[in-house]
Amino acid sequence: MAKDRIVSGMRPTGRLHLGHLHVLENWAGLQEEYDCYFFVADWHGLSTTFEDNSGMRENIRQMVADWLAAGLDPERSVLFVQSHVPQHAELHLLFSMITPLSWLERVPTFKDQVQQLGMQGKDINTYGFLGYPLLQAADILMYKADAVPVGEDQLPHLELCRETARRFNFLYRPVFPEPQSLLSRVPLLPGVDGRKMSKSYSNDIMLGSEEAELRSRVNDMITDPARIRKTDPGHPEVCVVHKYQGIYNESRLAGIVEECRAGRVGCVSCKKELAGILEAIMLPLRERRREFLARPGCIEEVLRHGAERARLEAAKTVEQVREVVGM
Repeated sequence: MAKDRIVSGMRPTGRLHLGHLHVLENWAGLQEEYDCYFFVADWHGLSTTFEDNSGMRENIRQMVADWLAAGLDPERSVLFVQSHVPQHAELHLLFSMITPLSWLERVPTFKDQVQQLGMQGKDINTYGFLGYPLLQAADILMYKADAVPVGEDQLPHLELCRETARRFNFLYRPVFPEPQSLLSRVPLLPGVDGRKMSKSYSNDIMLGSEEAELRSRVNDMITDPARIRKTDPGHPEVCVVHKYQGIYNESRLAGIVEECRAGRVGCVSCKKELAGILEAIMLPLRERRREFLARPGCIEEVLRHGAERARLEAAKTVEQVREVVGM
């Protein structure tokens, strides 16, 4: 019996951080029951880095090393770079001919991202950035995905994908399924300063961090600012370390909270315990990552083989689309 198919991707913005690990672990678990296509979204990355794209190739290599270290298996999943399968661009172009401009303008993340990146000095009022949700639709529909693992913030993009499939099927004839959302239960992990974890904020914890670096980042975490002495009663609800303890040390959380509120445990001790737990997670990841990076041509071969497999499926879809469109 054929498995249902899922498709997902990540932009190659550099080394991944601890928040991404939960996404990768989810992807790795899906390999057991789904036919999986996971791609490096380099064209999507170009939509915001077009002025200086010099680090893209190394970013791809580093990110795929993280993927492999986290358990993505090229024997069970198709791992490839988006631009190595040019059919994605063709399907995106064909979709752009039938997609109302208003559909793209109403995607809630568009204006938010333009504003946020504009504050960083980036001008992304380009067609490529406006149209990237439609390119996402092409990425997904190319492989006729049954489902897409997404967080809630990505649901508007998936709905645009479904609308695109419906419109194409109505105008021509049924070709594409309407992929369902596979909501990922990924915890929202704050950065060490309490804001969203992001490399651009310099508040991230990189996957595979060395132990000394990891402990330094944990020591940088914001704790209760009103707590001056170890014996002062703490307020764990305002503490970044508390949020991490709830995710990575759940069995001890109730005891830690009680000791903190009673002033029986200090922030230094709490951070030390958390750093030890995170190091136990990072150590095997770090070792696997080194192994993949040390093998000459390993990552390049994984991506080459994955692109070959992806192109075979993509060619079938584009051939079918050309036929029904009358090209």
